Amino acid sequence: MVANISITERTKSFAIRIVKACCFLDEKPGIYRTLSKQLLRSGTSIGANCREAQSAQSDKDFINKLEIALKEARETQYWLEILIESELVDKQRFQLLLQEANEIGKILVASTKKLKGK
Repeated sequence: MVANISITERTKSFAIRIVKACCFLDEKPGIYRTLSKQLLRSGTSIGANCREAQSAQSDKDFINKLEIALKEARETQYWLEILIESELVDKQRFQLLLQEANEIGKILVASTKKLKGK
């Protein structure tokens, strides 16, 4: 990804990739669909909270929205790890999603720390 892309655009792009991954998972029966729903909720919520932060009513509200996005990024990492480590999905197919979730999480940690330091 390009380093100067905004976090809202980056998380939107990530959400689209999550939607496509969940479409793939939904083609399979049982546990795949259950995990897909969890992944879809958390993976798309990251960007939604970043977008919502743009309309924050205060600095505290802005930080709170980014912290919620961070929690969702960590949950998304968890579900991706479960899918990969349980060998339900091909590691190579989902590793890039996990890497992006990790990178987004790092950006959100750095952003909230910087904002809290002001």
